[in-house]
Parts: sequence; C-alpha cells; structure tokens
Amino acid sequence: MSQNLYSVLKRPVVTERTTELREEDHQYTFEVARDANKVQIRQAVESIFGVRVLDVRTSVVRGKIKRVKRTFGKKPNWKKAFVTVHPEDQIELFEGV
Repeated sequence: MSQNLYSVLKRPVVTERTTELREEDHQYTFEVARDANKVQIRQAVESIFGVRVLDVRTSVVRGKIKRVKRTFGKKPNWKKAFVTVHPEDQIELFEGV
C-alpha cells in the first residue's frame, strides 16, 4: 500500500525509557500507522529528518481495557517503531526534551 510519508509517522513517543535509548543507543521511537512496514518507516524518517537509518524494529502495542462505571471499553491497538540512526546523526525534534 502506498502511503504519504507524513501519514506513516504519527507522533514521537517520549518516555524515560525512550529518552535513555535515544541517548545511549541512538534509537528514536515513533508511533506509526498500523499498516506501515519497515521499508516505509525507514524512507519516511530518512526523508523527513534527513538522517541515515541503520535499523528499524516494530511492535504492536495492545490497547488497554478501560472501565467507565458499569461498562468496559478498549483503547485501540497501535504500532510502535524503534528507529536506530547513524551515531553521527541526530533528530532535532527530540533534543532538549
């Protein structure tokens, strides 16, 4: 499926763990479209941020079950991508977060 580069990447995931991965292993974490594959994620990150991508790992995060009074609902599943960039490159979006 052909997608727009900006529709592949939804948002950066910023947590304590992802900040540690970014500083130590040069890995950036993004929420991506569920139907995006690793090749599309690599192309989107390289063209949008102008960095060299070495590796892309993905995982599907299961949505949590939430309760509101008597009824139960489920958050949607989402896909997370761990993108490893070249040690000389960095994504300015994450710096100073």
